[in-house]
Amino acid sequence: MTQAPSPDLVSHPWFFCGIGGSGMLPLALILKGLGAQVSGSDRGRDQGRTPEKFAWLESLGFTLFPQDGSGIASANQVLVASAAVEDTVPEVIRAKELGCTRMSRAELLAQLFNAARLGIAVGGTSGKSTVTGMIGWILTEAGRDPTIMNGAVMKNFRAPQAPFASARAGAGDAFVSEVDESDGSIALYRPSVAVLNNVSLDHKSMEELRALFGDFLHRAAVAVVNADDLESVALLPRAHASLTFGFSPQAQVSVEPGSVVEGPTSISATVVDRRDGAGHALTLQVPGRHNLANALAALAAADAAGVPLAQGVAALAEFAGLARRFDIVGTSPGGVTVIDDFGHNPEKVAATLTTLKAHAGRVIAFFQPHGYGPLRQMGAELAEVLGSRLDATDITILCDPVYFGGTVDRSVGSERIVTLINSHGGHAEHLHTREACADRIVELARPGDRVVVMGARDDTLALFAQGLLNRIG
Repeated sequence: MTQAPSPDLVSHPWFFCGIGGSGMLPLALILKGLGAQVSGSDRGRDQGRTPEKFAWLESLGFTLFPQDGSGIASANQVLVASAAVEDTVPEVIRAKELGCTRMSRAELLAQLFNAARLGIAVGGTSGKSTVTGMIGWILTEAGRDPTIMNGAVMKNFRAPQAPFASARAGAGDAFVSEVDESDGSIALYRPSVAVLNNVSLDHKSMEELRALFGDFLHRAAVAVVNADDLESVALLPRAHASLTFGFSPQAQVSVEPGSVVEGPTSISATVVDRRDGAGHALTLQVPGRHNLANALAALAAADAAGVPLAQGVAALAEFAGLARRFDIVGTSPGGVTVIDDFGHNPEKVAATLTTLKAHAGRVIAFFQPHGYGPLRQMGAELAEVLGSRLDATDITILCDPVYFGGTVDRSVGSERIVTLINSHGGHAEHLHTREACADRIVELARPGDRVVVMGARDDTLALFAQGLLNRIG
């Protein structure tokens, strides 16, 4: 296979290996929206997972194949596959035989993003999807008709004909996208506006992250940076021009001290523009101080893109949130609330638990690690968060890490994390299967409890959360 940096989008048919993935699906939707011919395969489809998603894709005109190589039939096709896709996957083997061009998801996204007149890139270890969704919604409400690339379903854009709205193909000049540092692909993007939410341990060492994010800010015309995060602030000298946000008195887009009011499903505050002293009353339909921080990031980014703060604040009052981001599935007749959440790294899990513990009620936290590799990389930090952010009456339950095949080392699993959680004063249990965990949660749940389902890289977790609510009900 050859690397072609810029194949024409419409003259080449595209084939997505893993088309149902959270990073692949929105990109396929954007390409289809531009008029390209797109087909694909997915191991999840072959295994019978989330059939409604794949039926929806077929209804939109995507041609789907088993992941057996049969979908690669012409040297003219461009194979899109993440760097994690192994050379033994049938599509990769067949594409090599035919001499097809192969592009990574990140390479294709960067090509589309860099072609836009106004590219707004959202980076950082946490909050990217929510901030991307918020910026996209502000620009949409402002009539800018943006293209939005997200890793999560945006509820404001979800409709019967678009149940998996993780992307939007617009006709305007703005392209809003989250960008990923975990594989180093953040280096491919040339943003007009670069948003940096935070710099914290996830898939890479802190030294690597500082270099990647510093270069990210340096490539942008304007850097929008979290003034509350010391690691992010330390990178400000790399920026050509900057706008800061956060709760810090030094932040240019901030909140009035003492104005924050937290509710179980909402949060409100007075947003202050410290450049001119103007104040704007904001109420979000999503809870937690981390979401207020996300809103400040989005407001600052939209301001840098030409949408005044007052207009951004008005738009965010209607922001409905993202699927699997503190997504309240429902409350049982007996008073047990089930929440579905994407928390999977230490910072995301800490934000979710902090939001839960701001209000009364026991927490039953179910955590499915999103892979054996990430569990080795950040397991100790995750255990410290789960062990220290919950009370003695709260319970954490872990199943085995998600595994859909491949050659990853599976020698270190969830048992080690449970031991570490308990050593930090937590109360954790390990059961191998999700089914056994569900049985245990149903057995434990009592009126007033909040059950939170946390994990990434597995769409069936949303169904698992709904199933829990049904059983508890």
